[in-house]
Amino acid sequence: MEKNMVHTLWKGMFVGSTMLVPGVSGGSMAMILGIYDKLVTAVSSFGKQKGKNLLFLGTFSLGGILGMVLFANPLLYLIEAYPMMMLYFFLGAVAGGIPLMYQKAQVEGFSFKALFYLVLGILIVLLMSRFPQNGMGQETGNAGFLILLIAGFLAAIALVLPGISVSFMLLVMGIYETVVEAIGSFRLGILIPFGVGILLGIILTTKFLEMVMIRYPQPTYLMILGFVLGSVTEIFPGIPRGIEWVICILMLVAGYGIIRLISQAGTEETENR
Repeated sequence: MEKNMVHTLWKGMFVGSTMLVPGVSGGSMAMILGIYDKLVTAVSSFGKQKGKNLLFLGTFSLGGILGMVLFANPLLYLIEAYPMMMLYFFLGAVAGGIPLMYQKAQVEGFSFKALFYLVLGILIVLLMSRFPQNGMGQETGNAGFLILLIAGFLAAIALVLPGISVSFMLLVMGIYETVVEAIGSFRLGILIPFGVGILLGIILTTKFLEMVMIRYPQPTYLMILGFVLGSVTEIFPGIPRGIEWVICILMLVAGYGIIRLISQAGTEETENR
């Protein structure tokens, strides 16, 4: 039990630390770490085993909060200071999770149906990237509270769906800097309505997601894989120059290798339960 709690805590820290990095999906990281399915089940069937689910979700949430507080700002600093190298690392990390998602899709061979769901997922993310960034977070008073509530709800959908970055959704809604600043300065006037929106979004969407994952596993996981592949366009920083070529390739390989090791460990841990 204690060993499982420690694993859940550090996985939560890993997900939380990367969640506010633009283009990186917290849901994808949870899936790569082998904890995503358990999270969805724990939320959707919370009432059946309240004590066990509360302990699991509480431990994961604590890890996520610690990860955001301790590592999100340093990660954002590294991305600002060394954007090309860090984003190539995240590209490798995304690529490292693709084999696991492909395996979950249970694709036995080529079919136009499978290709359709994959392309559909890619197109959804690409269309979202064309949305104009607006100033949702500029309203105040009751209107501002309602907007932050809706923004939290939409962010929760991005949080639940692997491949769609929460930070990307916040950028689209024009409140990314507002939320990051509120987390850093602990501004409850922003964090409370936003947090309530996230909580409602998670509760209302995970049951549906669990249902489609059980009934339609191949289309669901293929679309999720499409989300992930589509999100690569948001992370890709361009072609490196000079000596950056070598460093970026090393960072790409490092990101891929680390996530492959983590995902394999997560798969083995799941199989041993």
